[in-house]
Amino acid sequence: MNKNIFEQLAYIKENFSAAKPVEPIQGDNLIIYVAPEKIIEFLTFLRDDSELSFKTLLDVFGADMLGIRTPRFEVIYNLLSYKLNNRITVKVALDDGEKVPTVVPVFSAAGWFEREAFDMYGIVFENHTDLRRILTDYGFEGHPLRKDFPLTGYKEVRYDAEQQKVVYEPVKLMQEFRTFDFDMPWEGTNYKKTS
Repeated sequence: MNKNIFEQLAYIKENFSAAKPVEPIQGDNLIIYVAPEKIIEFLTFLRDDSELSFKTLLDVFGADMLGIRTPRFEVIYNLLSYKLNNRITVKVALDDGEKVPTVVPVFSAAGWFEREAFDMYGIVFENHTDLRRILTDYGFEGHPLRKDFPLTGYKEVRYDAEQQKVVYEPVKLMQEFRTFDFDMPWEGTNYKKTS
């Protein structure tokens, strides 16, 4: 018998007391927070429990909550249960520099997702066997999806014809002097006439 979403939530709370659900439920997706040290145990419970059977890991990604709340980062796991015809979102909140265990032993598909979260946000997955950059160059500085990463980056890459190789240089922003007014566009600008 398939449980409805409220029965699923009650069942999870009854059988895994460390789970902290976001209530009230929005739409048809359960969102549950767990502590970093409980993530492997919780995902194993969701996967192996015959009443739930969340067998498919859809994705793992990071989120930077800088300026919104602390802890700063979240690692978000989306799972699917064909048995219940439902999805669940599991979140782990982390401070900058805090580590979360890799979930590759539970879902082997998590390997590349975790590498992407490491590359883009700098989130470290403890005991990951191949935690290296996956989208940016190996010499890349910083993590481009962090909110404090500059929009221009730190270095620019270009091909130098004289050296016949790719070179990295500090970003140089060249622009003509412009006067910026910071008025609202629908109010119009108030230029002062100069004589």
